[in-house]
Amino acid sequence: MPDQVRLIKKYPNRRLYDTRTSSYITLTDVKDLVLANDDFQVVDAKTGDDLTRGILLQIILEEEAGGAPMFTSDLLSHMIRFYGNAMQGMMGKYLENNIKAFTDMQMKLQDQARSIYGENSPISQDLWAQFLNFQGPAMQSMMGAYMEQSKKMLTQMQEQVESQTRNLFSGFQFPNYSQNPPEAGQHAAAEPRKTSSSKK
Repeated sequence: MPDQVRLIKKYPNRRLYDTRTSSYITLTDVKDLVLANDDFQVVDAKTGDDLTRGILLQIILEEEAGGAPMFTSDLLSHMIRFYGNAMQGMMGKYLENNIKAFTDMQMKLQDQARSIYGENSPISQDLWAQFLNFQGPAMQSMMGAYMEQSKKMLTQMQEQVESQTRNLFSGFQFPNYSQNPPEAGQHAAAEPRKTSSSKK
């Protein structure tokens, strides 16, 4: 029988209570659970509302405020602009799929390193430790660059979609819609003159 998701309760005093260990924990402890791939859920102790996303965002905020942020101000500004945008849902799915692909690539690198150096010999263990120490900042830097590139690609795609949409609807005659309002006004003004001349 699979283990149940680890339940963490958040109390009004902002303290976090781990029901599995029956003890209070900190945000750093929650981060360790994330790093250990330990499934958990944070809920409001009084209402039962799911607060997991909010806690994860707090962890990201603390990491970004540290010495090695992953996201640039430009990237964060672009992400904020997608809220309320027609492509907000696509943006979230796009980032999720790309981060999954990036994580899969990271796992493959780890598996390849293990297959080359092994895991049992003292030499291979030292090399593996060095690889892991290097991997953290290197992967973080690569992830930041990857996100920047993804942001540019998605912005370009958004511009192309908007341009194609304008071109698509420009061929249809909708009431009170025209791609070129001044010319439409001139055309509308010419109609009465044509009608009056026909009456004469």
